[in-house]
Amino acid sequence: MGGLELRYLAVGASCAILYIAAMIAGDLWGLHYVASSAVSFVLVVLWGYALHARFTFRGSMSARSLLRYAAAMAGNFPLSVALMFALCDLMGVAVAIAAPVTTAALFVWNFATSRWAITGKHLLPRGAS
Repeated sequence: MGGLELRYLAVGASCAILYIAAMIAGDLWGLHYVASSAVSFVLVVLWGYALHARFTFRGSMSARSLLRYAAAMAGNFPLSVALMFALCDLMGVAVAIAAPVTTAALFVWNFATSRWAITGKHLLPRGAS
């Protein structure tokens, strides 16, 4: 695993922890997982953008790349809510379990879209399968 992948993994892990913490905290405070998802979306987009732009992809921060990153991550929102619905409402899984499962399911998608949003480069590095 190269430097880019290790940096992405570190930032991705911090974003995953923030997402899971926001989801569990929202559940403990009595928020529905859709409301918790909205709060965590804002927190994770701002946190993830700053870290990915400066540390992971070593790019410059701009309003344009922030908007592109937010738009790319917005694709996560309906996917995340759909997975939470399937796990929590249809299968009866607790939010504390469903949130990490949802995070793991979206990990690869997040790498590809983060790279594109911040650097403007191909979704996956050349040679990746």
